[in-house]
Formats: sequence, structure tokens, C-alpha cells
Amino acid sequence: MITNLDPRSQLFMSEIERAQQRVAEAQQQISSGKRVSVASDDPDVVSSLLRLRAALERNTQVQTNLATAQSAANVADNTLTNALKVLDRALTLAAQAATGTQTAAGRLTFVDEVEALEEQMVTFSQTQSGGSYIFSGDQDTQPAYQLNLANPNGVDRLLTASATRLVDNPGGGSFVPSKTAQDIFDHRNLDDSLAPDNAFAALNNLRLALMNNEVPGIITAINSIKLASDRVNTCQAFYGAVQNRIQDAITLARQNEVQLRSEISQKQDADVIAASLELNTGNMQIQAALQMKGNLPRASLFDFISR
Repeated sequence: MITNLDPRSQLFMSEIERAQQRVAEAQQQISSGKRVSVASDDPDVVSSLLRLRAALERNTQVQTNLATAQSAANVADNTLTNALKVLDRALTLAAQAATGTQTAAGRLTFVDEVEALEEQMVTFSQTQSGGSYIFSGDQDTQPAYQLNLANPNGVDRLLTASATRLVDNPGGGSFVPSKTAQDIFDHRNLDDSLAPDNAFAALNNLRLALMNNEVPGIITAINSIKLASDRVNTCQAFYGAVQNRIQDAITLARQNEVQLRSEISQKQDADVIAASLELNTGNMQIQAALQMKGNLPRASLFDFISR
């Protein structure tokens, strides 16, 4: 490029442009709070920033999944507490009905309450959290059971999905955070026959024994209810362990978030104090240079003619 500036003036303008560029960069860092806003600001840290941001996004998703699983586990734990209360009440009624002094008419008075307990247990199997049926396994958009007192276990099984979904642990690995209604309330043998600790069947057998005034049947139902209660207790212990694992995972994920944000900040955020000093220094340098340039003597045409 052809210029009519002498070398000294060209050097002066170059220095002014560099100072103005430093001032502009300092102003950008102060206003945005970022030292690196685009890749050209510091190409050497771009790849590590992208890696850290991807890790932060994954960690955020893990926290979201853990929060969802935690809500479901808490609801499940509360539901199983209520299920145990239902079984305890059924045991109380069965014990009263099994006494030798109880009459057939007296036993019939227990039937309606036991039926209501069956309905409650089915309702428990349909428990939802966040719009999902938490005991329906991988098919959590629909309930697994509905009441049908004509069946031996008093219910219709609507689906047989397993619970195979996993929750990631930020410390490594993953775990299953739930059980199905069949695991808890409708336990089956390998041939799909009703197991002795089947809660649905235990309550239904008690209801039928009360209706038919069968004391041996009531006693058998008592034993089954106790087994069912033990199974629900075991399942509740599972959810207690899940709650602990989830809480530990959430704590670790939050620690990871703090660490990742700190690393990103160190690489990306501006040192506002340093940028402010750079801004002030740059402006002072520009002003001083312009003032010095203005004070320099200027040669006129008459100066050259008089020589």
C-alpha cells in the first residue's frame, strides 16, 4: 500500500492502533466478563473449554436423572410404608376372624374391609411420580394391574415389563433404581404360579375364606400375609439403599459441577481488575501519545523556502 506518511508517522500510527486494540479487548472483557468469547481470543484453550463444557452438560443431565429417580424412590418408599400398614391391618382382621368364638356372621362383617384393603393394594401398584407409573418397569406409561376379584389373586395383570433402566453414577457405573409391581405385590414362581408371599393373593384368599367361613383358610391366609409383609419389607429396604446411593451420587455430581465450573472459569473468565488496569493504561498511553504528537514542531513550506 502506498502511503504519504513518513516512517516515524507510520510507526506512531501503528503504536496507536495496537494501543487501541488493547483498549478494545479490555473493554470487551469488562463488559462480557469473558476473556475468551470466540475461538480467536485464545485458540490454545478452545479444545479444553469444549471438553469441559461437554463434561458439564453430561453432569447436568446426570443430576436431572438422579433427581427424577430420587423423587420416584421417595414416593415408592412412602407407598410401601402404606402397603405394610394395609397388610398389618389385614393380619389384625384375620386374627380376630380366626378365633373359635367368632361366628360366620361375624366373619362376614370383615369382608368389606378386606376388599377395601385389596383395592388399596392395587392402587399402590398404580402409584405415579412425575407422570410415570413407578412400579410398571420399562412400560411406565400405564399401570401394571387393575382390580378383578374373580381372579385367584384378585387382579388382572396388564403387563409384565421388567425394570431394566439404569441411573448413571457420576463416580462410575450405574444401578437399577426401581422394582416392578410384580416383584413387590404379585410375586410368582418360575412357572408363573402364585408364590406363597404374593400380597394380592394373600388378601384375596383372606377375603374368600371370610366369605366361606373357612377357619383353616383364614389361618393359611395369615401365614401368606406374613410372608407378603416380609417381601414388601425387603423391597422397602431395597428402596432405602437406592435412596442412599442416589443421595451420594447427587452429592458427587454437585461437587463435580463446582469443579467443572471452576475450571471453565479459570480458562474463560476475564480478570476484570487486570482488564480495568489495561483499559486505563491504554487510554492514558493513547492520550499521551496524541498530546506529544500534537506538541511536535511542524515544518511549513516557508521553512523549506527560507533554507
